[in-house]
Amino acid sequence: MKPNTSKQKVIDAASSLFFQKGFHGTSVRDIAERASVNVSLISYYFKGKQGLLEYAVSYYYEAYLKAIEETLLETEQFSALDQLKELISTIIHYKQMHHQFSCFIHRELSLDSVFVREMAVTYLAKENFYVSKAFEAVIRVNKKTDPEERSFLLMQFKGMLTTPYILHNEWKNQVVGQYSHRQFAEKYVKSIHQWIDFAAKEPADKTASS
Repeated sequence: MKPNTSKQKVIDAASSLFFQKGFHGTSVRDIAERASVNVSLISYYFKGKQGLLEYAVSYYYEAYLKAIEETLLETEQFSALDQLKELISTIIHYKQMHHQFSCFIHRELSLDSVFVREMAVTYLAKENFYVSKAFEAVIRVNKKTDPEERSFLLMQFKGMLTTPYILHNEWKNQVVGQYSHRQFAEKYVKSIHQWIDFAAKEPADKTASS
């Protein structure tokens, strides 16, 4: 579902400006000018910049979590490893196709703020549940039983899902246009898949050699 055209233009403008200038560095007037709308329209729809931020974050995460849930449902008959790989693809493609807001959100999440704490008890908790459960299913299947080792692997895995959107300066100048964003996502997904294959195979190899 898409908001009406004017509302969507405001969200798109805010996403771009928050990414470029940060939340505090962006004014309502900046957003209105970028979206080619009247400042009063932003007040009417969102009750100001904070309301716009909250709406945009909710819009982003609700669609994101819906994509995750649909992927898990569609792949429930897959092996744990194949289901996890499909989930990785869904997550990275979604974040990359909304890369400006993905980068902004991950930057904000590195700060200790009321905004972050509110996010943590809602959307982030749900995301963490789905991601952790899918990953740990693969590790359990492959007999990686040491709790500390599992926790380190899970931390590394979560890091791979967020790194491009924390270190976006590493790739932003080489990725321009929707096609190149898709190409970047596909290549990065493949790289994570290779890491998952390695992490999944390692315990079996140890067992065989012992």
